[in-house]
Amino acid sequence: MKSFLNVKDLGDLKEALSEAVEIKADRYKYDTLGKNKTLLMVFFNNSLRTRLSTQKAAMNLGMNTIVLDVNAGAWKLETERGVIMDGDKSEHLLEAIPVMGSFCDVIGIRSFAGLTDRDYDYAETVYHQFEQYSGKPVFAMETATVHPLQAFADLFTISEFWKKETRRPKVVLTWAPHPKALPQAVPNSFAQWMLEADRQQIPLAGAGNDCGIDFVVTHPEGYELDALFTAGATIEYDQRKAFEGADFIYAKNWSCPGVTGGKENYGKILSKDMSWTVDAEHMSWTNNARFMHCLPVRRGMIVTDDVIEAPTSIVIPEAANREISATVVLKRILQGL
Repeated sequence: MKSFLNVKDLGDLKEALSEAVEIKADRYKYDTLGKNKTLLMVFFNNSLRTRLSTQKAAMNLGMNTIVLDVNAGAWKLETERGVIMDGDKSEHLLEAIPVMGSFCDVIGIRSFAGLTDRDYDYAETVYHQFEQYSGKPVFAMETATVHPLQAFADLFTISEFWKKETRRPKVVLTWAPHPKALPQAVPNSFAQWMLEADRQQIPLAGAGNDCGIDFVVTHPEGYELDALFTAGATIEYDQRKAFEGADFIYAKNWSCPGVTGGKENYGKILSKDMSWTVDAEHMSWTNNARFMHCLPVRRGMIVTDDVIEAPTSIVIPEAANREISATVVLKRILQGL
């Protein structure tokens, strides 16, 4: 595997989930695979879980790690072509990338959407520049449009907690209010991975047989995610109707994707409707659903204290599984070197 950006890059999800089970049972089983190999983690944006889990995954595999915070100590980097660099950016990414590649064997990239130019963000310009100019395998630690390591961990977590039923689980992705404009990367990837898991009819931990997922997305009008990620999902604007009979509730805010109503609304906050905040009443509409969120989470906005602290909340094991998803991805990349 030379690049990990979308679910298709991982191939057979049954095999990937089996590897995740294997890794979780023995995190150091492949601890010599990365001997004398170096992972460079490049952060254009802040990180807690991604940084810790990915670095831990590399250590599990015996790799050396280098962490570069582009905005804290490095030269400010220009990413656009054809510009006159007479501002505060001293180095162009097109020179910086091959230099970075000369010091490592694998590169992880974290670069959020700017939320001003939809075409630029959805072209994944920064990520593809690393693919093209580094000469090394590259994987996404969250980009402008996707967060595949998170979505892989989310799917693995669902497979672990779906143990008692033989039917398809109902998984609901719900928009919730937030004071800041956030990218669509996490909901895009979550939708993409749930739909691919359903397409492949993955067997979940307790189901025994291949069953797939009943996937629903709910949000106010104007927050429609790009069909590139949601084609095949049930879109429900009535949050209560969406929650009915749900087994897993995944809450996440995202700003306007600019799909409906024109690109001029891209990245804007169209609503702060607090009736969408997931509270105990919302969860009472479900089938005693598990609550999920990628973290960090704004309590009182996205979810209330009683829901995120309830026994049905699985946000901590979900976060812990980020180490597992990253280990599987890095293992596959190393095996391809």
